[in-house]
Amino acid sequence: MSVADAASTAEAVVDEIRSAVVADRTVLEEVIAGVLARGHVLLEDVPGTGKTLTARSFATALGLEFSRIQFTPDLMPADVTGSYVFEEDTGEFRFTPGPVFANVVLADEINRAPPKTQSALLEAMEEGQVTVDGETHDLPDPFVVIATQNPVEQEGTFELPEAQRDRFMVKTSLGYPDADGTRELIDRRADRDRPDPTVEPVVDREAVLELQRVPESITVDGPVRDYIGGICRATRRDGRVDVGVSPRGVQRLFEASRAAAVLDGRDYVVPDDVTRIAGPALAHRLVLHPEASVRGTARRAVIESVLDDVDVPSMEPPSPEQ
Repeated sequence: MSVADAASTAEAVVDEIRSAVVADRTVLEEVIAGVLARGHVLLEDVPGTGKTLTARSFATALGLEFSRIQFTPDLMPADVTGSYVFEEDTGEFRFTPGPVFANVVLADEINRAPPKTQSALLEAMEEGQVTVDGETHDLPDPFVVIATQNPVEQEGTFELPEAQRDRFMVKTSLGYPDADGTRELIDRRADRDRPDPTVEPVVDREAVLELQRVPESITVDGPVRDYIGGICRATRRDGRVDVGVSPRGVQRLFEASRAAAVLDGRDYVVPDDVTRIAGPALAHRLVLHPEASVRGTARRAVIESVLDDVDVPSMEPPSPEQ
């Protein structure tokens, strides 16, 4: 699949989702960038903003097998990964896969489960496999976790461990709809005889795998690679930050930048691709100093100030013969 084909296909997926989901296009493009880069996505917002509908719609539009896990305080790790069940007929234990065995897994309200259960997803998200009772089981390919969480200020939520947050390629927020979106929601509710818009498949599993291969062919020149590294290193020097972007985060920003270039229909990355995706790809990885947290410092604000401080390289587009 060419870069142009990938860009038009991704645009068609976003258009299809927007036919049913009232959401800002930029947010949906951040989600599809995470999918293209073989990453996982974290959606944080207050209840009722359409997080679950958005995740389900992505699975449908991409033509992938979908599974939903409702995270609750009493959810156990085996409820996520699966477990061995003894069969009296054969006298043997048989592995029963859990809901994590799907192409798109919706981890709904992930921060309402205790950390022990949240960590059950760590191996799945990083390695594409789960280990139960010493036996390793491969997950389907592609495998994408779209997790939703409510703000930690809400009652009954647990802060995601830093290691868990670091496994998400991007974290974004749907936010409240604008005036037109709010009016559309009201109009849908008023006209109850008209069926709600539904999302139809745009591609299938094989096409998604092809889409995920396209970013691997994107050129990232040396100055842009240095720019990516400079941004991540600058987060570690910021006085408001206790723990900056990890080496894993550096790689994820690199991967997300290539996906952003694909969405723009280019076969090379420019600094604008990096700055556009840096907030969603990096902010959730920061651990702020307690003083900064008390002052209400936002992680996105730290990334924005870092982007202002790091010199942007001048770029010339590659010549046709390159």
